[in-house]
Amino acid sequence: MLTMIQPSMTFKDNVQQLPPVDGVQRIDLIDDKGMVVASIENQPGKQGSLAVYQYLHQLFGTLDANAAEHGLAVFAEHMADARNRPGAHPNIDRLFAIATGGTPLRIDIIAISH
Repeated sequence: MLTMIQPSMTFKDNVQQLPPVDGVQRIDLIDDKGMVVASIENQPGKQGSLAVYQYLHQLFGTLDANAAEHGLAVFAEHMADARNRPGAHPNIDRLFAIATGGTPLRIDIIAISH
């Protein structure tokens, strides 16, 4: 069973505590109508976000306000930058929106097919 991490002050340290994303091709975020509203690909520059969202899925099952608040804590110092520069960190912006009353999303993990 996955346990909740205690987020530190740095994103790098937090990501090192999360499960690996080796077998993940992408994560799709699904709204209440079944539409994909966002995807996070497993590629350089996005693997930290991919790891956070996979972890939130494993821990909470869905991306609701509680999951979003914990995810923001995991993003650590990037949270302040995202707040100061809306649009620069869309995966953090999404967590802000849900944490402040936005509609929860379903998280679908798409595995790498061999």
